[in-house]
Amino acid sequence: MKKLLAFLIPLCCTACTADTITVTYSEGHSPVVSPAEIDGLKITVKNGDVKIKDWRDNTTTPLTFVLKGTSSNGSFKLNTEAKTRIQLEGLNLTSQAGAPLHLKNKKKAELIAADGTQNTLTIAACTDTAKQKAAAIWTKDKLLLSGKGTLNIISQANGCKGINCKDDLTIEDLTLNVETLGDNLGVDTTRQAGPGGPPPNFNPDDLPEEVKAHFEEMRKHFEGMAQQGEHPMMGPPPMGGGPFGKQKYMNTCKGIKAKGILTINSGTVSVTTHSRGAEGLEGKQGVNINGGTILVHAMDDAINSGGQIFFNGGHTQAISISNDAVDSNAGGDTPAIIIAGGTVLAWSQNGPPEEGLDCDFSPIQVTDGTILSVGAGMGDMPSVPTTETALQPTVLLTGLDIQKDQPITLHETNKKGQPTGQPFFSYTVPFDFQSSSSLITSPAFRVGGSYIVKSGSNTYTFTLTQPFTVSRQGEARNR
Repeated sequence: MKKLLAFLIPLCCTACTADTITVTYSEGHSPVVSPAEIDGLKITVKNGDVKIKDWRDNTTTPLTFVLKGTSSNGSFKLNTEAKTRIQLEGLNLTSQAGAPLHLKNKKKAELIAADGTQNTLTIAACTDTAKQKAAAIWTKDKLLLSGKGTLNIISQANGCKGINCKDDLTIEDLTLNVETLGDNLGVDTTRQAGPGGPPPNFNPDDLPEEVKAHFEEMRKHFEGMAQQGEHPMMGPPPMGGGPFGKQKYMNTCKGIKAKGILTINSGTVSVTTHSRGAEGLEGKQGVNINGGTILVHAMDDAINSGGQIFFNGGHTQAISISNDAVDSNAGGDTPAIIIAGGTVLAWSQNGPPEEGLDCDFSPIQVTDGTILSVGAGMGDMPSVPTTETALQPTVLLTGLDIQKDQPITLHETNKKGQPTGQPFFSYTVPFDFQSSSSLITSPAFRVGGSYIVKSGSNTYTFTLTQPFTVSRQGEARNR
């Protein structure tokens, strides 16, 4: 009797709800789903693909999945209205057509890389680019990426992103590596290029005289360089087309895109893109970086948002080859980029008008943290703090020459103009840049203090005479 009961119990439970559903992929074989039958779920296994449709009346009970194994031609697709938890335990999954992980979720989904595991999701060819679903991970609702393991995202196809979330996306604890290798699908000629240009009712005569003088001096400087055959940047030429030379590319290969707010709380996030229009990190409604280590190397904007961008902690290094390193298009009179802590290294390799930190006509607010922004700043107005929003003293240095692979150091100076003590920071920029427009701040800054910046054999001394100081050709000017 005991043996009979032991046999009947698991037989009955295969048709019951399960706490955890395990999907095991195996090269050359169909994936194994265990339990194979679950009340309210339609499970379809075809070749290397697993499709699960949640028909349950009661979707308040969350679904939990474990994905593991290897397949060079497989995918996992889930359609549910329930909260979902998906744990990756050594998964290496490549899709030859469409997203290897496709979540049509209506509530928050959590994707977890189990402790100590290596997991890789690769998309080799894109489908459904017309509806912008082409990505290695595609989710319809909120997504949380977490865990103490590693998740590698590789997008090899043209017109395909790394991660595409249609709502808010949060990252914490995880080691996340994202790389997109494909190209965009062309230029959208039906849409006006942009954004760019001054806001409505903008009158350049309203600019402060010192800002007008700053622009005029930079204009003459760059004209002189051009006459001598020199260029302010060593990167590729501007992207071409439209205001400020920008274009509207179709189906760009962005690294991570969230239609809502993108938040990084902790962990290590590395993003690399290789094609025009391919931004690194994008949060359409905002970006919040609260901690962790973020390394972005992008062809287009390294970090972009239509809303405000907050840096509250962590270490962020954002490098753009052909555009702004950090770009907020929030607009308005309130600060669009807010730096309240951590380290922000924002470097744009291109020339005018691209900047390290760009928020057009909105101010930057600085309350704490370390900033080293490198760019050209030749737009209608450089993105800078005001005396009111520079709650930590900040300086804009124009004319600073950057030497490739030579440490940029910042020291306080004595009365003789000599550096004293240990440097406040030391960072190495991977490209040359002549006569940059660089924004710098440090918690060690104080109004009235004198400082020196060194980049290889180049030196630049300045004095902080106001909370926000503009320094050019050895003179300090204030806004």
